[in-house]
Amino acid sequence: MSFTLAIVGRPNVGKSTLFNRLVGKRLALVDDQPGVTRDLREGAAKLGDLRFTVIDTAGLEDATDDSLPGRMRKLTERAVDMADICLFLIDARVGVTPTDEALAEILRKRADNVILGANKAEGNSAEAGVLEAYALGLGEPLRLSAEHGEGLPDLYAMLQPLADGFEARAEANEPEVEVNVEGEEIDDDSGRPVTPAKPLQIAVVGRPNAGKSTLINQIVGEERLLTGPEAGITRDAISVQSDWAGTPMRIFDTAGMRRKAKVQEKLEKLSVSDGLRAVKFAEVVVVLLDAAIPFESQDLRIADLAEREGRAVVVAVNKWDMEDEKQDKLRLLKEEFERLLPQLRGAPLVTVSAKTGRGLDRLNAAILKAHAVWNRRVTTAQLNRWLGGMIEQHPPPAPQGKRIKLRYMTQAKTRPPGFVVMCSHPDKLPESYRRYLVNGLRDDFDMPGTPIRLTLRGQGDKNPYKGRRERNAGALKKHLGKRG
Repeated sequence: MSFTLAIVGRPNVGKSTLFNRLVGKRLALVDDQPGVTRDLREGAAKLGDLRFTVIDTAGLEDATDDSLPGRMRKLTERAVDMADICLFLIDARVGVTPTDEALAEILRKRADNVILGANKAEGNSAEAGVLEAYALGLGEPLRLSAEHGEGLPDLYAMLQPLADGFEARAEANEPEVEVNVEGEEIDDDSGRPVTPAKPLQIAVVGRPNAGKSTLINQIVGEERLLTGPEAGITRDAISVQSDWAGTPMRIFDTAGMRRKAKVQEKLEKLSVSDGLRAVKFAEVVVVLLDAAIPFESQDLRIADLAEREGRAVVVAVNKWDMEDEKQDKLRLLKEEFERLLPQLRGAPLVTVSAKTGRGLDRLNAAILKAHAVWNRRVTTAQLNRWLGGMIEQHPPPAPQGKRIKLRYMTQAKTRPPGFVVMCSHPDKLPESYRRYLVNGLRDDFDMPGTPIRLTLRGQGDKNPYKGRRERNAGALKKHLGKRG
């Protein structure tokens, strides 16, 4: 039985450091600057034989209005309501502050199970803060050092009995599951195997304030991510899992990407690198543009990055509800798209309104189609018939009088589609002829927009049979020489 643990506390007490320690990876951004974490981040945690979900939360501050700290506080309070257990951290070196006392009062009212942790408790300087923590009325404080991994066995000892209680209650309420002779679990109502589908990995990228977090909230149907009029609210890549129109998806919200010259602060550099990592691990990248200022230079760089990483790309134009001349604007957008991003020719371009939800059905269909194209496979027989027709229609050039022969073609991989052409003088084939083949593949095998990798190999490149006759003759001669 898994349970959910929310790590809560005021800013800069070490919540993200402990989160990273429990999940065993550097998922959450960590910096000395307070208030780095703004959204809820979930991760799969492991502590001894316990397996559970851990939530990293924004630092709770004394703000209840609609300001940014106030909206962050509401998200954290939502995590408290969702969690089975709350781990309330204080900074043992600083001691108990009035904000800690206010948060302790909130947790007593809202949380069923609270563990009090005194973090940064290594060394003598933390003794006074640990003693002060008793006054919060949440039981004996657990001494921790998230940075050095101290106190985790004691945390395990406190979580274990709670986990056993959750498991006992779950078993009492769990429906019976039948197991067939092959050992495959069968749902007792449907009779179908219980095999959860692997979620489709989606990354939503774009410039600051394009509406990425608002779009994802609209998709999942709840205020899961922090939004607002301020640019650059999202600081790290946050994943949200959802069943969108029947398809399991994991959607990554990323920090807005500005031009490299404008990115000066260390924290923003960390945020951008976190977003780039999300692009590399995604299957489909949604490049979100602002309808008022589409296809700025940074938008083009972001789309080009996704193509170079070999991801399937969907371009979505947000804030479409604010456009008056929609037909004329759409025509201009498509013309600009084809002119400015020829490497993504045929990729879906969808207009949406993250605020109202208009166009999300078209966006969903475009993502699924782009993913299917990204996974497309063409048989070798089809490819070689097609290659013959392409050569007949437009023979390759003969640079310096050397005729280039395209002998054979096969598909080496998918995700994205990658093709290998065996030919003579691969280094002499002009880039224009390579583009001619790639564009032909897009048109004739219905692969619009997806990155296509075309590799040219010479006749002897990585050919295991090259020189086979000479090797065999040499081996035979050597063998006869020994016998003589």
